[in-house]
Amino acid sequence: MIDEREVDHLSHIPGIQLNAEELERLREEDANKGIGRIEAELRESSLDVKVRIEKGIPFKEILRVQDEEEVSAIVIGSHGKSSVEEMLLGSVSEKVIRKSNRPVLVIRR
Repeated sequence: MIDEREVDHLSHIPGIQLNAEELERLREEDANKGIGRIEAELRESSLDVKVRIEKGIPFKEILRVQDEEEVSAIVIGSHGKSSVEEMLLGSVSEKVIRKSNRPVLVIRR
């Protein structure tokens, strides 16, 4: 998932020499590398894997894709980057749990 808000914020930081398009391209490359390792590991375990890298607001994209792909469950990591009330889960996982109409498995990272 590439959070479009993050790319936009980074492109406006003084001293950052990359424009929004360059930052987005770098984020895509990073996402592809990371998901490639995970995909390979899952395939080695004989799991059927479909990779999608989406751009947008993470929880909204996860909820959109759950319906589009008709998933049976969502597995999501949690690291708690935001406010105190969301510290244990993280804002994305907390919103997905509240708004999803599918079972959600949260993996602590």
